[in-house]
Amino acid sequence: METRFRFSFRLHVGLRPAHALAACASATVALAALVAPAVHAAELPVGVELPLTGAMARAGNAQLEGIKVAADLFNARGGANTVKLTVIDDEAQPAKAVAGVEKLASQGVLAITGGYGSNAVSPASEASDKLGLVYITSGGVDSAMTSRGLRNFFRIGPASGYAKAIVGLLGEMKVQSVSIVSSTKQATSDLSGDVAATLQKQGIKVVQHPFDPAMTDFKPVINKIKLQDKPDAMLMIGYENDYIGILRAARVLKPQLKAVVGAWSLATPKMAAEFGELVDGAIGTAMLPYPVQFASADGKAFVAAYQKAYHKEPDYLAEFAYVQSMLLFDAVAKAAANNTLKSGGIATALRAQSFDTLIGPVHFDARGDNPAFLNNMAQMQGGKLAIVWPKDKATGTLKYPAVPW
Repeated sequence: METRFRFSFRLHVGLRPAHALAACASATVALAALVAPAVHAAELPVGVELPLTGAMARAGNAQLEGIKVAADLFNARGGANTVKLTVIDDEAQPAKAVAGVEKLASQGVLAITGGYGSNAVSPASEASDKLGLVYITSGGVDSAMTSRGLRNFFRIGPASGYAKAIVGLLGEMKVQSVSIVSSTKQATSDLSGDVAATLQKQGIKVVQHPFDPAMTDFKPVINKIKLQDKPDAMLMIGYENDYIGILRAARVLKPQLKAVVGAWSLATPKMAAEFGELVDGAIGTAMLPYPVQFASADGKAFVAAYQKAYHKEPDYLAEFAYVQSMLLFDAVAKAAANNTLKSGGIATALRAQSFDTLIGPVHFDARGDNPAFLNNMAQMQGGKLAIVWPKDKATGTLKYPAVPW
């Protein structure tokens, strides 16, 4: 480097003073560029809070995989910033979710992505808002969560998008009666009530069977459905372990149904792989078929990165988490570029525009909700998942009547 500097100086000896000074200045700039350390992308810390153990561990780990893929692809862009994830396991416990958010804040994260189960997401997001941190999720659908006046809460998949999908499918089936088996947790109760009210307005007979989240023996409920309700379809609104308990009881008692339908966390490749015949023929909300099919470049990149990292196909839980996290990472980067990380810039960036994503359009309203969201319905068919509603998204034909026994 010294040799180059001396050569550059001598080249201009004999010039007029002004020109010589300019030449020296140019040489000094060149030297500074040579000796300056390499500029690295600024690392932006982002927190992740999810149930990685406990009753909702399957869903939580699927979401974590999607978040990690989003971070990998974001960092691979080679932009001015990269993200660094700090992960907290909330064990599906509300108190631990709040403690997790507070710990992440103490560690200096700029925002939080994750949360699964409205009972945990609701207090965790409130704690995050009080700390001035954006909290973005796809795992909390309780309608009341966007009525709290929180400026830092964002949700890509509200309950309305699930209710419309379930009602749309049942309407296409032309069912005359439905028995709803639903957990008494807030989100599941809300969805059950919304679906029941809509179906009843359409003249469909509805009988509701709420159950305590601690319930494990569903035979009494299934027996009532078999002997008293005698519906065309049974709708389950709960979580993974609830579905397994309900389906095991139904497999023993064999009620005469035409269809078994569920809400979130049912129609996933992991459920199909782990429980096989127990879930075959059941239908649940799912944005993705299995094997996964994407036409867009972004979708193909997501699938390729996911398969490379985990040697399997992604499910809709990973897809949701990927989408919410990519939106968040971009917003954090914009706020960093505008020097507004500590003055509401992340929330402003999320609300600033509509986004075209793998789950369709996302546009956050003043409450942080995404009213454009509409889910798909997928049926488990011999270890595969076929999107069967709506028709314009279908990747397979609905098998009806069909039950897993």
